Amino acid sequence: MLFRSAIARIAMAALAAAVSLPCHATILSTVRGVVHDPQHFPIQDAQVSLKAAGSSLEFKAVSSSDGVFQIASVPLGVYRVHVEAKGFAETDETVTVLSGTNPVIHVVLQPAGVKTTVTVSASEQAPDTVTPTTLVTRSDIEETPGANRTLGTEMITDYVPGAYMTHDMLHMRGGHQTSWLIDGISIPNTKIASNVGPQIDPKDIDQLEIERGSYGSDIGDRTYGVFNVLPRSGFEFNRDGELTVMGGNFYTGEAQLSLGDHSERTAWYASVTGSRSHYGLAPPVAGVYHDATNSQSGFANITHNQTDKDQLRLDGQFRRDYFQVPYDPNPDDYETTSGYYSSVGLRDVQAEHDGFVIANWVHTFSPKSLFECAPFYHYNVSNYDSNPNDQPVATTWHQTSNYVGGQGDLHAQVGWNDFSTGFYSFYQRENDLFGVQVNDGSAPSEPNAPGGASAALFECYVADHLRLGHYITLLGGERLSVFDGGYSETAIYPRIGATVIIPRLRWVLRGFYGHFFQPAPLLTISSSVLNYASDLGGGENTFTPLRSERDEEHQFGIMIPYRGWSLDVDTFKTRINNFLDHSNLGESNMYFPISVDGALVRGWELAIRSPRLGHIGQFHLTYSNQIAEQRGNIIGGFVCSLPNAPACDLGSEYSPVDHDQRDTLNTGFTTSLPWHTWFASNVYYGSGFVNGLAGADEGPYNGNYLPAHTTFDVSAGHTFGEQLKVAVNVLNVTDHRVLLDNSVTIGGFHYNDPRMIQGQITYRFHF
Repeated sequence: MLFRSAIARIAMAALAAAVSLPCHATILSTVRGVVHDPQHFPIQDAQVSLKAAGSSLEFKAVSSSDGVFQIASVPLGVYRVHVEAKGFAETDETVTVLSGTNPVIHVVLQPAGVKTTVTVSASEQAPDTVTPTTLVTRSDIEETPGANRTLGTEMITDYVPGAYMTHDMLHMRGGHQTSWLIDGISIPNTKIASNVGPQIDPKDIDQLEIERGSYGSDIGDRTYGVFNVLPRSGFEFNRDGELTVMGGNFYTGEAQLSLGDHSERTAWYASVTGSRSHYGLAPPVAGVYHDATNSQSGFANITHNQTDKDQLRLDGQFRRDYFQVPYDPNPDDYETTSGYYSSVGLRDVQAEHDGFVIANWVHTFSPKSLFECAPFYHYNVSNYDSNPNDQPVATTWHQTSNYVGGQGDLHAQVGWNDFSTGFYSFYQRENDLFGVQVNDGSAPSEPNAPGGASAALFECYVADHLRLGHYITLLGGERLSVFDGGYSETAIYPRIGATVIIPRLRWVLRGFYGHFFQPAPLLTISSSVLNYASDLGGGENTFTPLRSERDEEHQFGIMIPYRGWSLDVDTFKTRINNFLDHSNLGESNMYFPISVDGALVRGWELAIRSPRLGHIGQFHLTYSNQIAEQRGNIIGGFVCSLPNAPACDLGSEYSPVDHDQRDTLNTGFTTSLPWHTWFASNVYYGSGFVNGLAGADEGPYNGNYLPAHTTFDVSAGHTFGEQLKVAVNVLNVTDHRVLLDNSVTIGGFHYNDPRMIQGQITYRFHF
């Protein structure tokens, strides 16, 4: 108890210090370059501008006597580089900026009247990061089939190897736990499988940077994926607004109104969005029954450049999501008669609320050093309710989480070193409600009873990127984590890596080794929960607090650039202790977090991205071959009171987790057509998820894995001038339906999405 109080005081002190402790903005980079003539003589006083591809955000610099220029505090994204100098022809080129990297641009200016060239090697843009990274732009989101829907995840699943949706949850690299960042600031969260709604509406995203493993010590510890969002801002508006209206089958409708403006120093953006449909969650059968959903949200941000060295940012969002849980209406089909899971008598719903506010101050000391400090607040609600007459059990499970904390980092370049240090901390309060109405008489009912708990996390880190000449970069750091939740836990973990550029070929080899500490979900156990579990007899009927997950990752990869193409291949292995997962409690629909003794995820990944192929289009392909397995007993959450009970003993050998899929492929092409028209397509292939009824002789599938499945999506759009755009999206064009998985989570069995057709109109106006 004394330690718990001490940690809480540390967390709150860290929050109070957030206005004074420096920090490294993980979403900001420095762009460097040199301008010279064909004889390699430097060009002085060349005018360099760096303009964002999707907005009016622009940076400017002038080359020095040795032709060198440098632009600090550049957000991630795609930029157009324009260079001009007296007596030389102007030039334009595109450069991609990833967070935490420092692109180097070599510009060769030809004398006026001679063709101009610019050299921007893809390998030069990110030689100092070992993290496999995907950058998704706003145009990708707008053109990828289905990606800009409120509930759409195609901006992730279509472009990231090993990312897929199953049982209504996003999975990456064999796990659930992912982090969402806004402008490089992590939104705190310790939950697993409590929410099915997305964190941020895709229509409010300007750039999305997705990292998968091999994080530096400045990145937090939800190992399986990091989504770094650069939201839309007023820099792309000049007292402008956009009204987007969508409609489609299943009585689907969406509308968003967004407004924005900017002055020389200040920009603001705000949006309100509403959506509804008769299709939301994945149904347990091919038909769609009791599956309505609706959502309302508001998002706003303000960016103010107080001085040339001080920038203030404020981001805020609040959203509400409502989901009916679909059911199987046939009491005689195998999904019901197998006894594995019956949803015939269920009429459940889930209501979710989520809101956050993040304030961020970025101060630039010099082009080589800056700090940032960001206090934040996050509010999350997930309420699962049943019809009181549901069979066999009607469940009430309400979860309310409040997080308050701050993040701070300092970044400085000294010689060949790129140092960073900082902290991340939050205090969490959890208030939950649980009750069950047992309508089949199999056990006593338990009235709704509240429960509450608190936790605190304090983390600090130190990291360094050491550049040994132009071809080798060494990365190293440590992260200290102190967490007080169900247990008091401490970890000090190293993360090391290296990148090597092969001269002339410009291939980049990278390797990484590191450890991660993932704080356990904060569990509240009311008397009703304990009483219901104890009445189960055998099985998972005794509560044990969860310990945090501890991961060890090895990764090796290579990135090969060729004439604007990028080929990225990596292989990884993640060894896990206290593997965090989820399991239902008895016949209730309480999907309680659990921890399993151990797990192992290993695989290899491929990502190919082409440049814009002339005036034709752009191609992408991602592939993942992955094995995700677990072993040993359930050691946290609700465990078994009886030794070696089958419900809690997974055996000493590794066996696949319920979301294991060995092969996942996505490939697509976006075509630019005449008359301001575009056409995009995507093909998804999955080899099949684990079969929960393997060997049971129940239903059509008796093998270890469910059948392979393929879907084909298309979209097309046309722009009328600068004010009007129309588009059509068709997902699962052939309406090919297949049982995707039969894990016992929300709704039980899950089929893939049916054919969905949606039209969209976007009107831009001035106010």
